[in-house]
Amino acid sequence: MTHGTGSRGPVAKGRHTVVVGGGLAGVTTALALADAGVRVTLLEGRPRLGGLAFSFQRGELTVDNGQHVYLRCCTAYRWFLDRIEGAALAPLQDRLDVPVLDVARPAGRRLGRLRRDALPVPLHLGRSLATYPHLSLADRAKVGRAALALKGLDLADPALDTQDFGSWLAAHGQSERAVEALWDLVGVATLNAVAGDASLGLAAMVFKTGLLSDPGAADIGWASVPLGDLHDRLARKALDSAGVRTEVRTRVTSVSHDGNGGWSVQVPGETLQADAVVLAVPQREAHDLLPADALDAPERLLEIGTAPILNVHVVYDRKVLGRPFFTALGTPVQWVFDRTEASGLREGQYLALSQSAAQDEIDEPVAVLRERYLPELERLLPLTRGAEVKDFFVTRERTATFAPTPGVGRLRPGSRTKASGLYLAGAWTATGWPATMESAVRSGVSAADAVLGALGRPRPRHLFEFEEAA
Repeated sequence: MTHGTGSRGPVAKGRHTVVVGGGLAGVTTALALADAGVRVTLLEGRPRLGGLAFSFQRGELTVDNGQHVYLRCCTAYRWFLDRIEGAALAPLQDRLDVPVLDVARPAGRRLGRLRRDALPVPLHLGRSLATYPHLSLADRAKVGRAALALKGLDLADPALDTQDFGSWLAAHGQSERAVEALWDLVGVATLNAVAGDASLGLAAMVFKTGLLSDPGAADIGWASVPLGDLHDRLARKALDSAGVRTEVRTRVTSVSHDGNGGWSVQVPGETLQADAVVLAVPQREAHDLLPADALDAPERLLEIGTAPILNVHVVYDRKVLGRPFFTALGTPVQWVFDRTEASGLREGQYLALSQSAAQDEIDEPVAVLRERYLPELERLLPLTRGAEVKDFFVTRERTATFAPTPGVGRLRPGSRTKASGLYLAGAWTATGWPATMESAVRSGVSAADAVLGALGRPRPRHLFEFEEAA
């Protein structure tokens, strides 16, 4: 068995939990349990922690597999950053400000901004919407009415999950332009689906929490360093300090009852005995590891679809973009981020394009994507026209998130299973959130809470502070 830097040799007797999966859900579960005095072994099949939010080397560059952002309302992920001492490396905007470029408009009138004022909800966005150039006057008025209707929805109503967001928007007077220039601008990036493919329940949760709960809720944060610095290096350091035995390159082959009320976790060359096991892996992997009696309808896990995200990476020989990020209309380009400093690039500029809901493009050859996106960047950013492209590559996450389709809510299981001592974690479990870093961390907290309850351990107060802050 390959030992990670957190190895502690053979595990001693006593209360012991094995966490399978070293993404954000698994790392959160392990830290929360260790903080409560439980002995924890964390097993990860990959050579690193961080799950689907990671970095890799490409020559001199440190590249994130995809651009990940979070919002001020993501209280669990912010707790996680604090816990691993990484908050300063992923700062939040002082105040929401999203530049929106529309290439179809004449030069000089292309830039709109979605930003907030220091006013109470919903007035905090009033001035921004009133002057937003990408919507007609009539559309702006109707957007306000739809937002108030959305604010009135009861997120606890299961009927919301059976409807699609696009139909609801149409029924509330939202034109195709309003959907493109506002609702999908936010929704595609947070839900990884266009409005017509998204559950009204999940969409309402995103907009109510992010835009209609607290004036600062939608302020955007992102890592100023490679994601691996946070989700692998700092996470590993925190796990080691907490006494967690962390094993990477260690794939779990089976999880079974041991006959003494505990669990046996099989990895190549070793069997681990545990009082509790948390499966913090994607839904299909969880399905394959679950014992037969663990869920009433385990096949439901296989009905939770997946949705891809494509990231297009372009390195220019000079600076072509003067702001940290922007989003765009009238073009296939969605969100563009400047990753120059974070990647360690010394000269020129490195832009990362994050393309969500990328079902139609995820398998396109690099040459095709290059032909599509470089001219689009020239349309959006005039300074690219004289610039040399030093590197162009793509990263593909075919199963980046669960698909937030109508009806997905009834398929998402909670953290507890019917098998005593076996728990689930992952952004795909029933957190109430779409597939985000926030959802992953929340699922880890829920799983840890369930384990602590079963082991008769008190909840560490600091762990659940974010729930009060939410």
